[in-house]
Amino acid sequence: MTDTPRRGRPRTVGNIECSRCHHLVPKTRVRWPEGVICGPCFTTAARTYGTCSFCGTERLVPGQTPTGAALCRDCAGITTNLDCDNCGREAERLRDGQCARCVVTADLEHILAPHHPPDMRLKRLIVELAAVPRPESIITWMRQPATADLLTLIGARELQLNHEAFDAMPPSKAVEHLREMLVAHRMMPDRGDRYLARFEQWLDQRLQTLHATPAIATPLEQFARWHHLRRLRENDDPTRNMDNATRCAKQEITEAGKFLTWLLTEHDTTIDHLTQGQLDTYLSEGTTTRTLIRNFIQWRARAGIATRLKTRYRVARSTPLASTREHLDLIKQVIEADHVILSTRIAALLLMLFGTPLDRICRLTIDDVDSTPTRTTIALGEVPAPIPPALLPLFRQHLEQRANRRTMNHQSAWLFPGYTAGQHISEQSLMKRLRGLGIDIKAARNAALHDLTKEIDAASLGDLLGYSTQVMNIHAARAAVPMATYPAIGALRRGRAEDADPKHTAAGTPTPPTQGRM
Repeated sequence: MTDTPRRGRPRTVGNIECSRCHHLVPKTRVRWPEGVICGPCFTTAARTYGTCSFCGTERLVPGQTPTGAALCRDCAGITTNLDCDNCGREAERLRDGQCARCVVTADLEHILAPHHPPDMRLKRLIVELAAVPRPESIITWMRQPATADLLTLIGARELQLNHEAFDAMPPSKAVEHLREMLVAHRMMPDRGDRYLARFEQWLDQRLQTLHATPAIATPLEQFARWHHLRRLRENDDPTRNMDNATRCAKQEITEAGKFLTWLLTEHDTTIDHLTQGQLDTYLSEGTTTRTLIRNFIQWRARAGIATRLKTRYRVARSTPLASTREHLDLIKQVIEADHVILSTRIAALLLMLFGTPLDRICRLTIDDVDSTPTRTTIALGEVPAPIPPALLPLFRQHLEQRANRRTMNHQSAWLFPGYTAGQHISEQSLMKRLRGLGIDIKAARNAALHDLTKEIDAASLGDLLGYSTQVMNIHAARAAVPMATYPAIGALRRGRAEDADPKHTAAGTPTPPTQGRM
């Protein structure tokens, strides 16, 4: 079972068989006691560290026994030079006989010039980049043109290590990746939520493009700053998904801008003179995304800027639901998909077994998992949910081999670390991966909750999965589960009503509310 698919260029077929992978290759990389070793197998072997199965020492273990057990060079009889000429470390020799760590250090000291003038942050950056578990990836990252340009600007002291300087750079993934790396390792100050910061930048740029048209820019800026930006800044819920919140805000602002443009171009009027007929026409002619202006129209009425007009909600046309047979077949397919990255399979199983929303899956940490030799649970709600015994080997393997932890995110506590230092995998990235497996996310989530409500009462299920009892009741109704089978709901509500009312206590003193979810 492989944790990651093989990357890089496709193999070139030849007529020489590698003794390790048994592929036909055009040339031999090295000859070891076990036979011919191809280039990819040599690279993998020269980067594998562990315990020698023969002598028990912890070191580079490029050799293998006939059964696949790891062997050090001495026990395997390998005479290939795998010692760095600079630091003496056992490793694959790259440029001038140096290991990847020494190459990274030398290249960064040349580019960043940390001693001219002295800059302790740049010295620490070099140390951190050279110390990652897979420094070869840092070499690849440094060779990317966008990265090379940024590092050159920093070395020339033309790009200062502060947020103002990074904000002044043209927006790009390379800029944000380097910024988050510097923040995660405390070489730049943490400026708070990164999604909020990006939203503020986006909003400024968006409004700047509309500056020449006050009839559109003014009402849009009022809505964006007085409503959305204020609410995002006042957020005091640490579990709130700011990625989704800012995406929704952007979409509503964008749709409001389209509506204001439509009024001006089609009716030669502004939002201050909007009529119910014009609003109805706009909502009836276009796509359902036009209904997202509802919040804009209602906010203007609540703020006293305009009179109240009737708008309609965006109603889902269907509720996707996979059948039990389809759901089970998909779970089996994911379990057996050895070619798929293990972290993706684990995330898919959490979705299909527990109906856990993707944003919650992304934000899970290793502290949410409690593993013993006989049982593993995961904290999705107030009550830990047990992992089915048949899946324990997969979950334990994921805990030992979490992806994206071989570069600057190697100290991450996230259960699903992302590519960016200090960050978990994004919901959009996970969504794309799951869809690549053929999973209809809404249908899979609904199917999981549909089946679970047939086995567990709504109150207990809500505590187990982190949902409210009301949501569980909706899924139970869809599953045609008789409410009489949910005695815990009524008992829980009665207990809370008694706790909240002093008349129901023996001494006439209110008791603390029950620590459960409704």
